[in-house]
Amino acid sequence: MPQPTHLDPSAFEADGGRVGTLLIHGYTGSAAETRPMGIYLAERGLTVRCPLLPGHGTRPEDLTHISWQEWAGEVESVLRVLQARCDTVFVGGLSLGSLLTLWLGAHHPEIAGLIPMAPIIRGQNRLMPLTLLLRHLWKYNPLGGMEDDLCDPEAAERGWSYDELPLWGASQMYLLQRRVRRALPMIQQPILIFQGRCDVHLHPQAAEELYGAVASSDRTLVWLEQSGHNVLVDGERESVWARSYDWMKGLAGDELT
Repeated sequence: MPQPTHLDPSAFEADGGRVGTLLIHGYTGSAAETRPMGIYLAERGLTVRCPLLPGHGTRPEDLTHISWQEWAGEVESVLRVLQARCDTVFVGGLSLGSLLTLWLGAHHPEIAGLIPMAPIIRGQNRLMPLTLLLRHLWKYNPLGGMEDDLCDPEAAERGWSYDELPLWGASQMYLLQRRVRRALPMIQQPILIFQGRCDVHLHPQAAEELYGAVASSDRTLVWLEQSGHNVLVDGERESVWARSYDWMKGLAGDELT
């Protein structure tokens, strides 16, 4: 995906009411992909934080010596800020952001609800475990960046990400993925899961596997028939925003009017 000059990859925040939402972008992406949803929610009265994960939004080299703990530490910090300001907090994220969403959900039962989008608890690429070795041989994936599976031909202009795929950072995402998979039975919050039918990066049953693994009694799985991996920039993105808002409003009750 290119880096359109009209997009701002930096973090986004908006202060609203006592209901807050933390939105987390994907690997090699930036807050440019979470910002539009953040604006949508802020216009409806929510307090929103869309952080920029360490190593992102700058240059690919910054993901060549990163740790998943740095990503987790950043979202933990932003969560604390939201919790200090809001009575009710929801967390959502895309791809890597979905792993961090689930990580927070497993360790913070006080979170009101989780919205994992393109939940990469199981990927299509069976070579992902080999990144632990390959990162010492190549700095970047020699085959290039992620395959484009976006359904909307204009979607690429709505996302800002690196063209290179740093293998060190990919190995850290794999390590986080393994920990999140073990933690799924700890998750008890309401959960709203989105997966695109055209997603070539997730295992076709990833969302269904997540749906069955969590302990949440309130579980919803939404299939997006005309979306690829990045559901926040593809053609059905606005339905993701609206469905998420309505879901949060239903859980927050009188706090969100």
